[in-house]
Amino acid sequence: MSEDLNAAAAMLNEKLDGGFDGVAKFVIEGEGAIMVDQSGARVGDEDAEVTMTADAETFKDMISGDLNPTTAFMTGKLSVDGDMGKAMALGSALS
Repeated sequence: MSEDLNAAAAMLNEKLDGGFDGVAKFVIEGEGAIMVDQSGARVGDEDAEVTMTADAETFKDMISGDLNPTTAFMTGKLSVDGDMGKAMALGSALS
């Protein structure tokens, strides 16, 4: 497991403050995947209601608050596959 992924999962846990109502997966191109659910964020690659894919720089910018997830999606930096409502809810939680 990548140290970067573990650090990203820890940052997500701080932002989510108690988990997420659903199952989402962030795929970070060239790095791996992070699962987000009721238990919080962790490194993993399992089935999810929504899968969001971005490069490492875009993901870091979203987590740090430098890039709004909706803006990332609208500009093509973030792709979403699955339940758009869950993606929007997670995006709101990260903003």
